[in-house]
Amino acid sequence: MPEGFRDDLFEPDRKELGEGPVYRFALDRREWVAAMGAGLLVTAAGEVALSAGAAVAEIPPSTRLHLGEDGSITVLTGKVEVGQGSRTEIAQAAAEELCVAPEDLRVILADTSVTPNDGSTAGSRTTPSTVPVVRRACAAARELLLRTAADSWDLDPTKLRVDAGSVAHADERVSYAHLARSSRLTSTGDDAVPRRVPLTKVGDWKVLGRSALKVRSREIVTGAHRYPSDIVRPDMLYGCVLRPPSYGAELMSVDLAPATRLDAVAVRDGEFVGFAAKTSHEARNAMKACSETARWQSGPHPSSEELGTLLKARAQTSGGGRRGPRRRESGDVTAALARGTNLAHSYEIPYVQHAPMEPRAAVAEWDDSRLTVWTGTQRPFGVRDHLAEAFRLRPEAVRVIVPDTGGGFGGKHTGEVAIEAARLAKAAGKPVSLRWTRAEEFVWAYFRPAAAFEVRAALNGTRIVAWDFTAYNPGTAAIETPYAIPHVRTQYFPCDAPLREGSYRGIGATGNNFAREVFMDELAAAAGVDPLEFRLENLADERMKAVLRAAADRFGWPGTESFGPGLGTGIAAGFEKGSYIAICAEVRTTGGRVEVERLVSAFECGAILNPRNVQAQVEGCVIQGLGAALTEEIRFEGGRLLNGSFSRYRVPRFQDVPPMETVLLDRTDIDSAGAGETPIIAVAPALANAVFAATGERQRSLPLRLPRA
Repeated sequence: MPEGFRDDLFEPDRKELGEGPVYRFALDRREWVAAMGAGLLVTAAGEVALSAGAAVAEIPPSTRLHLGEDGSITVLTGKVEVGQGSRTEIAQAAAEELCVAPEDLRVILADTSVTPNDGSTAGSRTTPSTVPVVRRACAAARELLLRTAADSWDLDPTKLRVDAGSVAHADERVSYAHLARSSRLTSTGDDAVPRRVPLTKVGDWKVLGRSALKVRSREIVTGAHRYPSDIVRPDMLYGCVLRPPSYGAELMSVDLAPATRLDAVAVRDGEFVGFAAKTSHEARNAMKACSETARWQSGPHPSSEELGTLLKARAQTSGGGRRGPRRRESGDVTAALARGTNLAHSYEIPYVQHAPMEPRAAVAEWDDSRLTVWTGTQRPFGVRDHLAEAFRLRPEAVRVIVPDTGGGFGGKHTGEVAIEAARLAKAAGKPVSLRWTRAEEFVWAYFRPAAAFEVRAALNGTRIVAWDFTAYNPGTAAIETPYAIPHVRTQYFPCDAPLREGSYRGIGATGNNFAREVFMDELAAAAGVDPLEFRLENLADERMKAVLRAAADRFGWPGTESFGPGLGTGIAAGFEKGSYIAICAEVRTTGGRVEVERLVSAFECGAILNPRNVQAQVEGCVIQGLGAALTEEIRFEGGRLLNGSFSRYRVPRFQDVPPMETVLLDRTDIDSAGAGETPIIAVAPALANAVFAATGERQRSLPLRLPRA
């Protein structure tokens, strides 16, 4: 940590109170800069502003970088850390352009009163979008410091070099801290401010392109790290919310008097009924007492057993816009289908939960008409705006701070827990901590959409000549085929779904790619061709071919010739979010169970920024994909969830993880893409195809189920 850095603004104080650390924080950007002291500020566009501490009249909301006169280096971004490594990657990116070690700078994430608005941490966009912006800001600062040093030495800037936080010439060296205090820097004219500074070339990388341990990894593994659910404020209460007994149930009446008699705060605001007390136990006792007086009106609700039929029956076939139905066609699919050898099948996927280790949590605190909320979300500025709307505040009066959070997987885009905590805090006149239980997370958090698919194609020998793909409800990610087919029709229908739906790791690509890649195997069998060779023959995309060959070579495809019955191998591939994945799987089918013996993944996402982290992202995706392929399925009936606990909804355990090998293809000639989502989309189809090879029976729905022997 650089000497003089005001750690207490963003980290736990040493003082303990109650169940966790007390957090102190600057109220706004101006106060933050005043606390940090004078120095150099650089904005997202590479524009440079000079800070004089509290005397600064206006601090741009796009501020990316602060170089302090005390030698501190602080990088700011609105992205969040939910375990995917964004903090580490951004630190590496800044360190590369500033020519310092990553541990010599500080990254501040996701504080809406301090950091710029970088949008959602979603869609694998941190790597291709935010990292380049951070690099440009740091490169601009580096060049300005270099020019300032050159001016003070009366030298040509090209004669100088930057190294380890200093500008050097021959044996002379001047530190960034000294330059940040330089009167020459503060008197620099606009004509000296660098614009469009070139970034460090891949071949010259010294920090990027190399593996780095995750920032704060020691705190995480030792339990010192404070997650959103660990935040404690002075005089804080603990809250809980009265939930409906079933989906769609409407609250008709409730008596809050029992809560008052138990010395708890109780509030009703429309359908919202919440409680706050000195301990979670007392708050839940108050809720239980009042729940006995609650009267609900429930209506009919379908069963998960009829999902596929239900979705097709509820398909939205008209309307437009981003969320309406979609149809795209190239060529003449109807005519091509009439000429070729046809094959058609249907597929289904169920609802699955994100099941993060940390359920939703928030701490809300009011200071007159200003609101501060600590919460775990992937959309800090979106949650800020929702809070402002809910309480009729200006967005500037709301501050959302996102501590590094215990998992998201696309499941923490919304801010319902933040609004609930803020309602309770407003009623109580004190800070309130609200933590969803595991049961609440299962029942009331949104799900990955269930979906149904109808796929039809025509073959002419070993080539696909027509492709007709219809998807009901999964979303449109990766819906277009990556294969080279002359006649293609793709249709998508959103549906009136029975459960709350939202983003998921890979979003619609998990379902769309499952249906497509299992069907590709069925086409290969119909053509009498090896599944790998069939894919390669129908591909024009060389990057997709490369990952298929890399996975097959490492795996030794097909690899089962010397094995006995019940053993099989499968292969699947996919493209999404600018990156490519191919997976080879070996399974053993015994006693009605699918046991995964081995997995080999080949992944390509352009130039790799941190190989260790990319490997972790691929393997994390694969493990999560194992759950969705083999065990995970939300079951419901009569408006109630039937398996809303980890004992009944099985996510992969350590014992379920097979031997895994990961091949990373480093394409330094291609811009970097994100790695957090794409690998998951090939897991389920690779396993389904392996099961067919082992049993001769096609699996066209998830999770994979075998008849018991």
